[in-house]
Amino acid sequence: MAQGVLVITEQIEGAFRKVTYEALSEGKQTAAALKCGTAAVVLGHGITDIAEQLGTYGPDTVWVADDPALKEYTVDAYANVVSDLVRREDPAVILIGATTQGRELAARLSARLEAPLAMDCVALRVDEGNVTATRPMYGGKVLADLALKGNPCIIAVRPNAMAIRKSEGAGTVEKIDVNVGDAAIRFVEKQLEAEKTDLTEADIIVSGGRGMGGSDFSILEALAEVLGAAVGASRSAVDEGWRPHSDQVGQTGKVVSPNLYIACGISGAIQHLAGMSSSKVIVAINKDEDAPIFAKADYGIVGDLFEVVPAITEAVKKLKAQI
Repeated sequence: MAQGVLVITEQIEGAFRKVTYEALSEGKQTAAALKCGTAAVVLGHGITDIAEQLGTYGPDTVWVADDPALKEYTVDAYANVVSDLVRREDPAVILIGATTQGRELAARLSARLEAPLAMDCVALRVDEGNVTATRPMYGGKVLADLALKGNPCIIAVRPNAMAIRKSEGAGTVEKIDVNVGDAAIRFVEKQLEAEKTDLTEADIIVSGGRGMGGSDFSILEALAEVLGAAVGASRSAVDEGWRPHSDQVGQTGKVVSPNLYIACGISGAIQHLAGMSSSKVIVAINKDEDAPIFAKADYGIVGDLFEVVPAITEAVKKLKAQI
């Protein structure tokens, strides 16, 4: 009989993604409701030391899949190893972060294991032993509750949507035998953007749209620096070549859920709202008082962003200097 909650972690260069801790915390809550245990699996090479960091976030057991072939992520190798572990441990629920890597791996596991999959979920609950996942649909206009039938249930959680909770005690760390198997995909190379926070995990995002009028986002970057924020962009700004696609927020870009989202010169097209409507607080800055973004914003400033944004930056600097 399937039992237990398994969390598939994600680490880059020996550092866990923030969503890993969110998934672990939610996994612990779900396991308590199901009256079962929680386990986590870490994949990579030379990762035993970092695996011990997970103990304070709830797992009873941390499985370590350590092999040179797992040093860099490829969906074939990771799916082969995780599938073997799932068949051996038979968990009732699998949680994974809905990152670029997590989405790909979750879909592959769902097909491989013939398991139900709920993607981009923002909440979980357990009713009479059944897991229900909540996810936004129709561009964030509705929240749909998905009842998952079958074992295991695979749930990909949206970054920044769930709270991180630490637990007392530490789980045991155990290495598992690894069989990477045949892999059609071969790792070639990767390029990391140093010291750049991923938009999906940023607590604060400052985004610019067509109202920026060009590729000079320096005033937004200055505000982002004092706030400790990431810089995003609307599709129109990306299509103009002002920002890379990796900075795009929206239906065809990244879906984000920061604590604070500052939209500068963004009109508020439905495609953009679909990517940021779950932000906790939204501030809109636009010279058009009829811009649709104001209907979604918690706070709105009607004015020239090239005057408003620098003023906000200076005000934040003064406040921080007083602390």
